[in-house]
Amino acid sequence: MFAARSVLLLLLGVLASTQGANILGLFSSHSPSHLIIHMSVAKALVEAGHNVTVVSMLKPKIMHKDITLIVIPMNEEQELIMENQMAEMAGQKNSLISTMNRLLTGMEVMINAQAELLHDPRFQRIYETKFDLMILGYFINDFQLGVAHKLKVPVIIDWMSAPNPVVDMFMGNPSEISYVPTTGSTFIQPMGFLARIENFAKKLFFQYFTTISYFKLTRIYNEIFSGKDQPTLNELRKNISLTFVGSHLNSEGPIRPLVPGIVEIGGIQVKDKPDSLPKDIDQFLNKSKQGAVFFSLGSNIKSSAVKPEIVDTIFKVLSGLKQNVIWKWEDLQITPGNSSNILYKNWLPQDDILAHPNTKLFITHAGKGGITESQYHGVPMVALPIFGDQLGNADAMEKSGYGLALDLLTITEDSLREALHEVLTNKKYSQAIGKFSSLYRDRPLTAKQTAVYWTEYILRHHGAPHLQSPAVHMNFIELHNLDIYALISTILVIFLLLARFVAKSIIKKCRGKAKIPEKKKKE
Repeated sequence: MFAARSVLLLLLGVLASTQGANILGLFSSHSPSHLIIHMSVAKALVEAGHNVTVVSMLKPKIMHKDITLIVIPMNEEQELIMENQMAEMAGQKNSLISTMNRLLTGMEVMINAQAELLHDPRFQRIYETKFDLMILGYFINDFQLGVAHKLKVPVIIDWMSAPNPVVDMFMGNPSEISYVPTTGSTFIQPMGFLARIENFAKKLFFQYFTTISYFKLTRIYNEIFSGKDQPTLNELRKNISLTFVGSHLNSEGPIRPLVPGIVEIGGIQVKDKPDSLPKDIDQFLNKSKQGAVFFSLGSNIKSSAVKPEIVDTIFKVLSGLKQNVIWKWEDLQITPGNSSNILYKNWLPQDDILAHPNTKLFITHAGKGGITESQYHGVPMVALPIFGDQLGNADAMEKSGYGLALDLLTITEDSLREALHEVLTNKKYSQAIGKFSSLYRDRPLTAKQTAVYWTEYILRHHGAPHLQSPAVHMNFIELHNLDIYALISTILVIFLLLARFVAKSIIKKCRGKAKIPEKKKKE
């Protein structure tokens, strides 16, 4: 008991030592789901007594009154391009590779908008404020590291998911592709021969993507941050103090090494205690005696982007359920149809709905945030993935026994009805995800406490170069010991050549001695 009190007092003392720091959150990714994660970090820091200024292209759905918010939105043309790109992806099959390729082509407007934001007069006023730390919401925006350098503050990267190859590169984290599945892969460990071949190929693709994007990001960086003593973008990449990642590998897997500079805060968006639901949603869930189904395709894809025949199929199945259904649908003037068991809402407090005891099933697009919240609250799922990491998330969810995954573009009334019936009636799904929920919650500190502690750690020490992996400052040849292998190979080759030369000399001498007695014999 005394030891516990001592630890608590120590923690309180540590927290008090860094109260009131000025922190800049640069969260310019044009994705509401990304912003939810980043704003959860900002909210935790404000509640810990810090002054947080957030710059974003979107207005957050959930705000804290003490966060200073600066919204610099895309222009109408950029918004239209993004909306059209999302609609295209909703109507076709996508892979992680095709999505990443689209990010550098059709959706490069998102990268350009993040660059234009830095020129905006509203952002330029940021440089007039004294900050102590910058948290960068990462999504193909390395060039924004120049802001932290200009402010002369350490920087923390905030990434929404488990470490990917880019995060590994930033932090010098070993990728270990022989047994760690690359982002988007759901191979079972240890991986077999064919799985390792595919994993290696995906790693090469990520390397290609990173190289191509690096040239583009470097060009943008050089255009924005020019100056005689300005460090290169590559140098700034090597001076990231810490990276927050939205994972909890102890429960989620895969088992892999993490350097000290990578800190897991998976589930930070989940509230310690759910907020009160809006009155109509609360009443609707409370009267759902047979249980309720929650259906949302996330914040990036509008429901109207889904093909009408698919929407019609989904409506026919959901309207025939004995359970009540809460359906996220943006245009409330034109809904898929009327049914007494369906409540349409254009925005929904997802975490709070999943926390309600009457929510028995989540139909999801399998975004990382939604999957995490559903797992935390022990709600089994039926996944309808669309693009990006959603396909891998859905596959991993199904393999773990937490629900079933279907192809949105090919679902039929029968396949959807059967999947919903299976997950709602077979207790193995709720039992499996319930067991995971207890593992996910079992941590020495909550995700919020972890984020606050490590942020204040960086503040106290004005950065954390001592946490950096030496791998960050090594080139490819040094990191993989290729120079040593080359030396060993050279020594072996020289040794073999010398051995061959000596052997030839000995054989030659032996042959010479053998010829002399023969001559004498003949004489």
